[in-house]
Amino acid sequence: MTASRTVLDLIAAGEAGRPAIRAPERPALTYAGLLGLAERTLAALNGIGIGRGDRVAIVLPNGPEMASSFLAIAGAATTAPLNPAYKDEEFEFYLTDLKAKALVVLQGMETAARAVAARLGVPVVELVPGEAAGDFTLSGGSRGAAAQPGPAGAEDVALVLHTSGTTARPKIVPLTHANVTASAGNIARTLRLTPGDACLNVMPLFHIHGLIAATLSSLAGGGAVICTPGFNALRFFGWLDAERPSWYTAVPTMHQAILQRAERNREIIARAPLRFIRSSSASLPAQAMRDLSATFSAPVIEAYGMTEASHQMCSNPLPPGVQKPGLVGLPAGPEVAIMDDDGKLLPQGSIGEVVIRGPSVTKGYEANPDANAKAFTNGWFRTGDQGLFDKDGYLLLTGRLKELIKRGGEQVSPLEVDGVLSEHPAVAQALTFSIPHPMLGEEVGCAVVLREGMECTERELRDHAAKHLADFKVPRKVVFLAEIPKGATGKLQRIGLAEKLGITA
Repeated sequence: MTASRTVLDLIAAGEAGRPAIRAPERPALTYAGLLGLAERTLAALNGIGIGRGDRVAIVLPNGPEMASSFLAIAGAATTAPLNPAYKDEEFEFYLTDLKAKALVVLQGMETAARAVAARLGVPVVELVPGEAAGDFTLSGGSRGAAAQPGPAGAEDVALVLHTSGTTARPKIVPLTHANVTASAGNIARTLRLTPGDACLNVMPLFHIHGLIAATLSSLAGGGAVICTPGFNALRFFGWLDAERPSWYTAVPTMHQAILQRAERNREIIARAPLRFIRSSSASLPAQAMRDLSATFSAPVIEAYGMTEASHQMCSNPLPPGVQKPGLVGLPAGPEVAIMDDDGKLLPQGSIGEVVIRGPSVTKGYEANPDANAKAFTNGWFRTGDQGLFDKDGYLLLTGRLKELIKRGGEQVSPLEVDGVLSEHPAVAQALTFSIPHPMLGEEVGCAVVLREGMECTERELRDHAAKHLADFKVPRKVVFLAEIPKGATGKLQRIGLAEKLGITA
C-alpha cells in the first residue's frame, strides 16, 4: 500500500475494474468510474468559478452519492458535509460560518438549506444521480473562472467539519488531503484491508467516522464501501445477507441495537460471516464487546478517534494481537502521549490528558487563536480526554475532562461507573452523568435501559455498584428509560442530561 497524498491519488491507485462504491440494488461504481467522475466534477466546478480552497457545502441523504460527492468534490475544492436534518437557523449558522461558495443538494430534494442559501446569495448546485451507485452529474451555478483551478494538492484543505460544541460555539476543523489520506492509510493498515474487503457503511456521512473510517480507508485498501441510507437496525441483517460485507464500523449505540436483533437473525449471521467488527467514536462497554464477538464469531476492534486527528488515534489490533475490552488499544496513527497540566509528558501508568501529534492531526482550528492556544502545547494537540497507558501500551480512557463528575473533593469517571453497571445482567445500556448539587457541586446520576423482558430496581443496581465502586462513585439516582437521548451521529449525550430529564439533586 503506497502512501497517497491526495484523495485523487488514493482513487487512482485502485484497480480500475474493481468496485469502489456499492449500494443495495444498484450496479457498482468502479475505481475507473470514480476517477472519471472526479475528473468531470473538477471540470464542472472549475467551470462555475469554484476551485481549490473554495468551500462547497454538501447537504445530501446518506447513500452512495453522499460518499462519491465527498470524494469527487474534495479533488477540486473543499468539502463541508452538513447534517440534512438541520433546521433553518442551523443551516444559516453553518453556511455563513463556512463562507460557502456553493451548496450541493439532491435534485428535487426538499431541504431548508435551499431557502437559506437563496437568502444568503449562495449558489445552489443540484446533484443528479446516475445509474451506477454514486455516479452523478452536477447542474446549476453560473459560468465563472476559478481563482485556483486544477486538482487539489496535499496541503489543500479537503474537508472542513465543525466540532460538536456541547456548550461553546462549534469550531471549524480544517483537514488537508495529507491529513485525511494519512489517517485512511493508518486505518487500512491496522485492519489489514485488501481489495477483497467491503465495508457496510451505516454511519452518517457528514461525520468523520463514516467519511474516513468507512469510506476513505476502504479505498486506501483497494476495496469497496457499501453505502446504505443510514443506520436501521430492522434492515441491517437484510443488507448483511444481500451484500456480504467483510466488516462494518459503527458507534456503540448502533452495535447494541444490532445485538438486540441478532437472536432472530442467527441464520443470516451464519451464512454472511464478517472478518471483524469495528467500534469507535464513543466507549464500547466491555460486556457489549464480548457479546458482539460471541454473536458474530468475529473479533471486535475498538478504536479511538476524533475529528481533529482525521479520526483514528488508537486501535485494538486484529488477532493474533490481543483485543482488550474497555481499552481503546495501541497508538495506530499519530504519536500518542499522556501530559500533565503543566505540559510535562508523563511515564507509562500515569494518569493525565491524552495528547497527539502527527501527519493526520489538524494544524489548528480556523480563525480561532484562543482555542489554538489552549489546544496545543509544545506541538502536541490536547484531546480533552483523560487516560493512561497500561503495562502493554494499551490506552485506557478514564473520561472526557469536561465530563468528569466533581463530587465534593472527589473526581468520578463516568466511564468507570458505566462499565460497572453494564456488567449487571439486566442492563442493556448505562450512561452516567452529573446532577448539580447545592453542597457537593455535583452528584452522580445514571440513566439505564434494561434488556428486553428483564426487571431490576434502583436499589438492586445501587447495591451492585456498591460491590465494585467506592461509596462516593455509587449513583445516588438511577433513572430507567426506554431510550437514552442520542446526538445526530448516534452518540449518547452525557452533558446536560440531568437538565434534559428534569432531574435535580
